[in-house]
Amino acid sequence: MRNHRRTALLPFLVLALLAALPAGSALSQGESAVPFLLIAPNSRAAGIGESGVATVDDASAMFWNPAALAFMKGQEVSLTHANWLPAFQQSDLFYDYLTYRIDIPEISGTIGASVTYLSLGKFIKTTSAGPTPVGEFRAYELAIAAGYATRIWDDFALGLNLRFIHSSLSPLGTEQEQGKGVASTVSFDIAAMYRPQTDDFWKRFSAGLNLSNMGPKVTYIDAAQADPLPTNVRLGVGFKIFEDEFNSLQYSLDFSRLLIKRYPAPDSADQANGAVQQPPDPWYEAIFTSWSDGGLQKVNTAMGLEYWYGAPRLIALRFGWFYEDPSFGDRTFLTFGAGIRYDIYGFDFSYISAEENHPLSDTIRFSLLIAWGGV
Repeated sequence: MRNHRRTALLPFLVLALLAALPAGSALSQGESAVPFLLIAPNSRAAGIGESGVATVDDASAMFWNPAALAFMKGQEVSLTHANWLPAFQQSDLFYDYLTYRIDIPEISGTIGASVTYLSLGKFIKTTSAGPTPVGEFRAYELAIAAGYATRIWDDFALGLNLRFIHSSLSPLGTEQEQGKGVASTVSFDIAAMYRPQTDDFWKRFSAGLNLSNMGPKVTYIDAAQADPLPTNVRLGVGFKIFEDEFNSLQYSLDFSRLLIKRYPAPDSADQANGAVQQPPDPWYEAIFTSWSDGGLQKVNTAMGLEYWYGAPRLIALRFGWFYEDPSFGDRTFLTFGAGIRYDIYGFDFSYISAEENHPLSDTIRFSLLIAWGGV
């Protein structure tokens, strides 16, 4: 770190790597700001290939599908922790997710709340006068969300999340630019869940849709250099393969895609003729225009199996697979997980098995949950 500029840019470089490697959805390098919003937050879904939009049945529905909250009774609080990118061996690079839900009959629905925190580590401040440290700062990103879900019919529900986002990559700017690496914005999600409430064969099925992270761009320096949020669509189905008094096996399948439309920089000839870089489309346009870039090739596939033993559920084993097209990220990995439930308490963990030297390899998540007052 030889000057003030380089020090200020280091957290952005770390974030660029995170942008290329978040688990849970497609995100090509540098496409959006705050990519931590796409990290799969809970160990249970992470163990089944990072899927869950149609099968989630706990408080992590705030991330996977807020509409699913409408099918839950009682209250629940859950906490997830993971040392992020363990290959870096940095103890101050970690991810935490805290969420809570409660159904309230008086408002005919369920409300939820969540806090997401990503620590990007500690950095040293220097100046252009020399490499001597003059202080230090910590880079981090934070999101606080509140949600509401209600059943429109017995087997169909809608959900909505509102979210405040704060990104603090660097409390100082560079010597060439005005502004700092600190920004805040807001976003919202809309979701739907179909879960048949019947006693026949169709009760084995479920389907979900979640359109998340819609909102204004993130501005660190000025509006001309603002970056879009990681607007994402996730569609999935679930199927209970079998279920008896003590055993059950469920299959989940998710398809997800990042909805961001960026334009290539003009070449030198165009720049000589006065051409300038066209900014990314706003989210309400990119929902449609982003499909012209990569089409269905940018759709990620996540699937998994979850086995439960016990009456009520006692022990779970999980297995999953995540696939991303080689032309748009090339992330393919297996996931494994397990869980245990006792009375009102639950504990889950998950593990990612990726190719050797892959930054996500050996990522482990731990989740603790407490649920009471419902089934």
